[in-house]
Amino acid sequence: MSFTVPDGLAPEVYPLAWLVGRWRGEGVIEYPGIDEVAFVQEVVFDHDGGPYLRYESTLRIVEAAVPGTVPDDWSAETTDVDDAAPATAPRDASSGLPVWETETGFWRVPPERPDDLAEHQHPLEVLLADPAGWLTLYVGAIGNGRIDLVHDLIARTSSAAEVTASKRLYGLVEGDLMWVWELAAFGNPLQNYASARLVRQDG
Repeated sequence: MSFTVPDGLAPEVYPLAWLVGRWRGEGVIEYPGIDEVAFVQEVVFDHDGGPYLRYESTLRIVEAAVPGTVPDDWSAETTDVDDAAPATAPRDASSGLPVWETETGFWRVPPERPDDLAEHQHPLEVLLADPAGWLTLYVGAIGNGRIDLVHDLIARTSSAAEVTASKRLYGLVEGDLMWVWELAAFGNPLQNYASARLVRQDG
């Protein structure tokens, strides 16, 4: 796997250099109690020269639900996605699609290396915040274009849904970024929640 290290990137995060940039693609959410939902995702990994990467992800649902009451003059030719979207769903101004989920956070490579880590791997810490009321700290490893993460801490506000476990797997496959998110929430055991394939947009 060859790439150019971004200008000004801190040496501490060189193992993450291949992530830097803007990614976009499609995926699906399917979970007990949630109807299958297709989404478009945009992910940005960038840096300010510090020993970490900044991360932002936005998922927008592709097919919004039709409102319960349809106006008499409604037609597919005259109604756009905004008109059909639930009134309570936040929207992203750049696309008009309802936002399903947004995350921001930081990815870093800690200086301490666990003894049981494979030679080609580097330790990884990821801190993610979700406006739905979750804060998740992941720990794991990165190496050979693969990232394995498991939650170390999940904190939530009193109004947020209960999430008890979370795992994520990322992989660089034929130049694309593929990922799978497993979640234990709403009383369900750990299982697949979402997955997507993202294409690099800036290179």
